[in-house]
Amino acid sequence: MNATAAVLYDVKKPVVVETVELLEPGPHEVRVRFAANGVCHSDYHVINGDYPHPLPVVLGHEASGVVEAVGPSVESVQVGDHVCSSYIPSCGKCWYCANGRPTLCALRDKPRWFLLDGTTRLRKQGQPLHHFLGVAGYATHGVLMEESVIPIRRDVPLDVACLVSCGVLAGAGPVLNAAKVPAGASVAVFGCGGVGLNTIQAARLVGAGKVIAVDLSRKKLGWAEEFGATHLVDASREDPVARVVEIAGRGGVDYAFEVVGTQKTIEQALASTHRGGMAVVVGVCPSGTRLSIDPTMFLQQRILTGTSFGGGHQRTDVPLLLDLYKAGTYKLDELISRRLPLAELNQAFELMLQGDVKRSVIVYE
Repeated sequence: MNATAAVLYDVKKPVVVETVELLEPGPHEVRVRFAANGVCHSDYHVINGDYPHPLPVVLGHEASGVVEAVGPSVESVQVGDHVCSSYIPSCGKCWYCANGRPTLCALRDKPRWFLLDGTTRLRKQGQPLHHFLGVAGYATHGVLMEESVIPIRRDVPLDVACLVSCGVLAGAGPVLNAAKVPAGASVAVFGCGGVGLNTIQAARLVGAGKVIAVDLSRKKLGWAEEFGATHLVDASREDPVARVVEIAGRGGVDYAFEVVGTQKTIEQALASTHRGGMAVVVGVCPSGTRLSIDPTMFLQQRILTGTSFGGGHQRTDVPLLLDLYKAGTYKLDELISRRLPLAELNQAFELMLQGDVKRSVIVYE
């Protein structure tokens, strides 16, 4: 069958929206009619060359849709199911999955621009196109591994549900899973874009005492306040580390979350914690980024760690966040600043880079 997809042929060039061929799903694969895909900086890292990737590639990894067809031996979903994509697949069988760490699943060791058999299901004039992170969600339809889809409840609009497939869980999960922030703790969040806003509202959800938002943008700091920040630090006007330490007291915050992806902000996040505090890296850094850290900070029992896709159990965390949304205790609608058609994907990336949106969503229907 044919699908409309956004294909990246060359770095630092716009994506091309065109008709491509989509092969039928094989064993343990499903075909999804995508309804929406969020606009995420991780895709742009491929476009600008910060994240080297085989080309040509159909980008997109924050997707939701409806299962249209299933290949042989598929057991976890059926035709008609609503699903979110899982850009980190979980097999449920490897050492990591068996030990409760499915976001570290052994399938991550395989090239995620192919499906499990080492080939793609996307073609253009007979030539294969790569699947970004096994999802390739900037398309009207896609074929994914069964391990890369998560069934969800049907009463959540799909253009809202897609956000949980990356940005929402990537931001909230570190609070809930990696740090396990307790009620009353002090928290600093460096970076208040679409992902950082979820770190902030997750900290609010668990009852953090002080939630300190740090950003260079006054607009983003305003968003942070809407999502639960108790204190705002304008890093364009003052030393963010000194100000966070001053607000937190006791030499710094209990937990700092870096949601930008630069050497400077990671080092600032760690420096803003007190002795025995924890800094969690959430932002995706350009390939080759290195840190310069005084090792005596570790002798003072500070912890520097990181997460991907929330660092928890994606197959249960995604439905959990949607349950919280339906219960009215977690904001998702408020995260969406723009809805755009696939033909305007390049414009959507520009809006993201300009800092004009919390999150944009590409919608297909």
